[in-house]
Formats: sequence, structure tokens, C-alpha cells
Amino acid sequence: MADTTNTTDTRKKVEDEIKKIRPMLQADGGDIELVDVEDDGTVKVKLVGACAGCAMSQYTLKLGVERVLKNEIPEVTQVVSV
Repeated sequence: MADTTNTTDTRKKVEDEIKKIRPMLQADGGDIELVDVEDDGTVKVKLVGACAGCAMSQYTLKLGVERVLKNEIPEVTQVVSV
């Protein structure tokens, strides 16, 4: 059985960090939505607005969002776009 307390705590931390990241994405006409945080530390997000169709979205995801989340939240193992 999964430890939902840890997942819930991690989700809250991720939500807090996304709030800090969001203004940078919104400045370029994009945004990010948290979809899920899985037990294995995978964070699922959806890039929307200008980010959804941008050729640089994977760089933004991996070198921006994932880097920040992994640095700030050790439980995060990866960030994927869904």
C-alpha cells in the first residue's frame, strides 16, 4: 500500500514551487498545470498557453521546471509533460 501522506506532502511542496516558477512562464504567454505526483517521485505537468506549442517547451520543462523541483524537493525524481 502506498504511503499517501508522503505523496500528499510532496504534492504540496511541488505546488508551492510551481507557484514560484509560474510567473516566468506567464511572462512569455505560457503556464503550467500540476496534473499528478506519483509515488515514485514522478511529477506530471501540463504546459499550456504559448508553452504548449513552443519548440523550446522540453528545454523549459527539463532545464527549468525539473531542475528547480529536483533541487528543492529531493523526493522528485523526474518531471514529465502529459
